[in-house]
Amino acid sequence: MGKDWWEASRDSADLAPDPAETPEAVVQIYAARAWGWRGAFGVHTWVAVKPTDANAYTVYHVLGWRAYRGGRSVVIQQDVPDRNWFGNRPELLIDMRGPGVDAVIARIDEAARDYPYSDRYTVYPGPNSNTFTAWIARKVPELRLDLPPTAIGKDYLGDSLAASTPAAPVIRFPSGACLGSRRPRKKASRSTLPASLSELTPRIWA
Repeated sequence: MGKDWWEASRDSADLAPDPAETPEAVVQIYAARAWGWRGAFGVHTWVAVKPTDANAYTVYHVLGWRAYRGGRSVVIQQDVPDRNWFGNRPELLIDMRGPGVDAVIARIDEAARDYPYSDRYTVYPGPNSNTFTAWIARKVPELRLDLPPTAIGKDYLGDSLAASTPAAPVIRFPSGACLGSRRPRKKASRSTLPASLSELTPRIWA
């Protein structure tokens, strides 16, 4: 790796529009390789939003160490939306802007606060940060989010036997294994909705 986790870059990757120059509402979803050996297998995902005329982004994601310490794993705070994830540059998965996006943001916020696994965290098979992002995608299908195969935990369904996203229906067998169909992944593209209608520790988990 070459660096310890506390030395790794958390700088902006310059992928998000400057809120001072972007009055329109923005929703972006990112994925970046997890820190350390986990990055060889999986990514950490998060959601960043900026309502119309807001001067800062709010970032939604899950941190495992918070659950391990008896707290809620869900983090909702104003932050740099496109930070490097401890040295790993993020990939932009979703970029949604314009009229109607404020309504999507309200639904994202509601879904994040209703996340049912905030008291627990497991790298595999979940729930983890990707379970959280997939939960939001299921609650807000307008996002049309297609998480990559490296988003380990995206198919975790808890006690549910089946669920779906706009990208892939998922069926969980009694053994805990999941079966899902996938559409071919596409590069992130900017989309606009119709007006009628988005303390760190050495254990840095995905």
